[in-house]
Amino acid sequence: MTRKIDALVIGAGVAGLYQLHQLREMGMDVHGVEAGSDLGGTWYWNRYPGAKFDSESYIYQYLFDEKLYKDWTWSERFPAQPEIERWMHYVADRLDLRKDFTFSARVTKADFNEDTGRWNVATDTGETYDTQFLIGCTGMLSAPLTDRFKGQNSFRGEIVHTGRYPKGGLDLEGKRVGVIGIGATGIQVIQTIAPIVGSMTVFVRTPQYVLPMKNPKYGPDEAAAYKARWDELTTNLPHTFTGFEYDFEHKWADCTPEQRRAILEEIHADGSLKLWLASFAEMFFDEAVSEEISQFVREKMEARLKDPKLIDILVPKRGDYGFGTHRVPLETNYLEVYLQDNVTAVSVKENPIAEIVPEGVKLEDGTVHALDVIIMAVGFDAGSGALSRIDITGRDGLKLKDEWGKEIRTTLGLQKYGFPNLFMTGAPLAPSAALCNMTTCLQQQTEWITDCIKAMRAQGATVIEPTAEGEEAWVQHHDETANATLIAKTNSWYTGSNVPGKPRRVLSYTGGVGTYRAKCQEAADKGYEGFAMSKAHEVEAAE
Repeated sequence: MTRKIDALVIGAGVAGLYQLHQLREMGMDVHGVEAGSDLGGTWYWNRYPGAKFDSESYIYQYLFDEKLYKDWTWSERFPAQPEIERWMHYVADRLDLRKDFTFSARVTKADFNEDTGRWNVATDTGETYDTQFLIGCTGMLSAPLTDRFKGQNSFRGEIVHTGRYPKGGLDLEGKRVGVIGIGATGIQVIQTIAPIVGSMTVFVRTPQYVLPMKNPKYGPDEAAAYKARWDELTTNLPHTFTGFEYDFEHKWADCTPEQRRAILEEIHADGSLKLWLASFAEMFFDEAVSEEISQFVREKMEARLKDPKLIDILVPKRGDYGFGTHRVPLETNYLEVYLQDNVTAVSVKENPIAEIVPEGVKLEDGTVHALDVIIMAVGFDAGSGALSRIDITGRDGLKLKDEWGKEIRTTLGLQKYGFPNLFMTGAPLAPSAALCNMTTCLQQQTEWITDCIKAMRAQGATVIEPTAEGEEAWVQHHDETANATLIAKTNSWYTGSNVPGKPRRVLSYTGGVGTYRAKCQEAADKGYEGFAMSKAHEVEAAE
């Protein structure tokens, strides 16, 4: 039997939980489908050793309910995955959300019916839904690149992707472990398992700029102090450049070289992402400023590594790319791991991994590194990947996968031309996992979707879709903003260059969280300018 509902939410992560809650509060018949066996989204799937926040815990929270916020207490500034997962369960239980989700079911197909203005949706467990609205809360980094190397299935040991790490964990004690990749995830794994493995071989392609994490524990006094900032945080977070509590306060040209150095030293000592997200905004636009800040970070890293060979493998070189144009990882004694006798860094930039063989990892020159366990921290098909893996067919037979395979476009990162009544969060061309505290941005996006549906109901409209002109205007503004930055000139998952054949475009909006919010609000205030609302039969007649 097909279940007829008002809205179907895909995903039970930060966005999906809040989206379902809001629509249910409106009195809508709404249901959620989650591929995992439980809720949590990224904090369900990413349970690899060392997984933790690098947004401060007290800002990575829902801000729509003061009591919900204050009744939960974090144990430290940057908690680990188990505690974060418990927090999400706390939220779901407080709001009684579980009853409206189906778990262990993956949406595989969704077809828009142009006659009814509704979506027909199917899952891999046989359920079908007839829904007016389809809302993809599928996550920015939730489509792991699991089939990355030739011969993976031949490996005699255990091989896992960090984004699909087994719930019960792996026995790594005394084992020969290989870690492929040193992005933010790889770094968390490497620094965490180094004390217990027999040996660890780290395969390094792209050296990363890293910042040290300071992670104090929170007792009653610290918890009371951050909870007392509720009014300040709810007022400021939605309007800063990145949705964090801090913002850019200094102008490069207004400071002497000595003042700049002092500011960089002070912010570096904060032990957070502040150097990236709230030091000097000019680092994203001016190559000279970028190089000076990059050199500052390189010096900090080199002073800890000391070994010229390790520095060569692990520290970005002048001309590679600028600090902050890739995702910046926070770490705890990560660099010192490489000074241990049981840890080896292997550069695979000039001598790449050719294949996985039964014994381990084989490089292009024929060298084989024998291993018992391979942990792949090789990333995701970011932004567009999760929705592209669902067979979504919109108006006129348009396939979302095909459309994004040609060019990645959206309107405000919230809808896509040709796909009426399909809303999305954490999608391309909105502030997402790049330059954004995710909870700040996902709350704003889900609230915009909720308000939009309210406005439709008030007008008696049943279908909404971006206009071609509205989408083009947003894409042009997005590109103009992004292409002014150095981010657009680098190769990383920010531009989709980690996925062969993926159309190149900066995936996240770079104009700032506050600016994005204002632009979304402006569109709403102008009667959802750039979008067309109608009744289903009006759409049919117009065509």
